[in-house]
Amino acid sequence: MTSSPATAERRRDADRTRAEILDVAQREFARYGYAGARVDEIAARMRTTKRMIYYYFGSKERLYIAVLEKAYSEVRAVERTVDVEHLEPVEAIRTLAELTFDHHDAHRDFIKLVAIENIHQAEHIRKSEVLANLGAPVLDLITRILEAGRASGDFVTEADAIDVHMMISAFCFFRVANQHTFGALFGRDMTAPEHRDRLRRMVGEMVVGYLCGAGERG
Repeated sequence: MTSSPATAERRRDADRTRAEILDVAQREFARYGYAGARVDEIAARMRTTKRMIYYYFGSKERLYIAVLEKAYSEVRAVERTVDVEHLEPVEAIRTLAELTFDHHDAHRDFIKLVAIENIHQAEHIRKSEVLANLGAPVLDLITRILEAGRASGDFVTEADAIDVHMMISAFCFFRVANQHTFGALFGRDMTAPEHRDRLRRMVGEMVVGYLCGAGERG
């Protein structure tokens, strides 16, 4: 049984409205945190009503969880673009590191949301069935790259997928999340354009060097 054109259009309108709410809410939560963000303000920015937002999401907490699900799903989608089947292991892990760098650089709100959720000790992430399983694909991807690298002899350092994911994420996350304190203490803006290419290469070479045992050579 197929939907009528009117039903399909209503569904598209609902999807568009939901997506617009999430975009505005993401900016609001990233700027003010979960406690500081106001659904009234989100509604005002959308020129809609608080009641309409609750119609789609039910509550402030469920809206916030939906924002987290969207943000994490976007980074997982980027990771899935790494073509493990057609890249050598060294190039595959370097590509993953550089893509992670690019995503974190372009999505500063994602970094803020992760920092905010850590303040809440992942209270809201733990309530999401979507997020509970969202880490598996990237771990599977890295595991496949590591297995291929060990089989080829390129990777000699013992490390599992979580180790490598943490290594890449730590560098990319720190550069954005700590830009202000780091700049105040050391006088360098790590997010300034003149540093971008060098740091992007650095994260790729860092993970490749570690896995290939660069520190153990001669």
